Amino acid sequence: MIGRKLVITLALLVGACSRPIGSSAGRSSDTPAGPPFGVSVVATLDNPWAMAFLPDGRMLVTEMAGRLVIVTEDGKISEPLEGVPAVADAGQGGLADVVLHPDFANTQYVYLSYAEPGPDGTTGLAVGRGKLTEVGLESFQVIWRQEPKVTGAGHYSGRMAFSPDGYLYITSGERQKDDPAQDMSQNLGKIVRLSDAGGVPSDNPFYDEGRVKAQIWSSGHRNGLGLAFTSDGDLWEAEMGPRGGDELNLIMSGKNYGWPIVSEGNHYDGRMIPKHGTRPDMESPRLSWTPVISPSSLMFYSGNMFPQWKGSAFIGGLSSQSLVRITFDDVKPREADRFAMGARIRDVKQGPDGALWLLEDGKSGGKLVKLIPPAGR
Repeated sequence: MIGRKLVITLALLVGACSRPIGSSAGRSSDTPAGPPFGVSVVATLDNPWAMAFLPDGRMLVTEMAGRLVIVTEDGKISEPLEGVPAVADAGQGGLADVVLHPDFANTQYVYLSYAEPGPDGTTGLAVGRGKLTEVGLESFQVIWRQEPKVTGAGHYSGRMAFSPDGYLYITSGERQKDDPAQDMSQNLGKIVRLSDAGGVPSDNPFYDEGRVKAQIWSSGHRNGLGLAFTSDGDLWEAEMGPRGGDELNLIMSGKNYGWPIVSEGNHYDGRMIPKHGTRPDMESPRLSWTPVISPSSLMFYSGNMFPQWKGSAFIGGLSSQSLVRITFDDVKPREADRFAMGARIRDVKQGPDGALWLLEDGKSGGKLVKLIPPAGR
């Protein structure tokens, strides 16, 4: 184990904001007044991006500079694991998401997404997998890449989720180039759907068109940083808008979600963008935020530690420094709570015991945080 300084567990209680802001401003909270959870800081990390729970309760955690570590529930951090690919650690790029194979107990496969260096200063998102051993990832192999690699260091996306039937979905950002989101000859600005080994399923909506287009599940995306399935198998995506217009989308096969033709926000330079309602042929978000929350992650809660939250979605907020709870009424989502966390929330996951776990990002200041009901509740 390396001698990183661990932060001693805190007895810090964090309450909900007095009223939600953004698109759900003015709605009453579904939870009673008062602190809804206690916060324990378990470990400090260097710019963490994502986590995944192993069957024994330990966590795989990615750090953007290219390190993959194992963290125990009491905060012990392993040496960086071997076999992790070289990453382009600049801007929004680096080592990103980590997920386990649905049959991890038998396959031992771990999947990583990351910014991969290319020729002439270009980079692109890549996804690969390797078998987890005591010391690292064995026989790591790339199974998918953004095409083409481009210059710049933004909007890689890279969130991954396995469907209940075992297919791998990946958010592929438009790399701050806008137009690729509508170009079906590229897989930038898309959500792609693959087999667990990287093959293209024959029931993908554009399978018969071949090559890159065959990978595409949905198009017209800007920067999708949250991706999660409900217990019923519906796929939802949380996406960063431009100046305003962060989105929560219900993702459906073959649909176009509009970027950059339509948006609920506008360009940073003030230029107006037509709203989704002007293009009924394109899918509108089921919920949007102006001002933005800067969504970083998405999960659906199913645990028993917070039974009042079963079925809720949780979104980590970056610029909003918040944890946002979403409830659903006949598939129509609304913001029910926004909890002020005082730090950028990069990832949120449910632990094996039903606790909520958060990653706060930041170089030399990122934290792994556990949320549990406060004493007496």
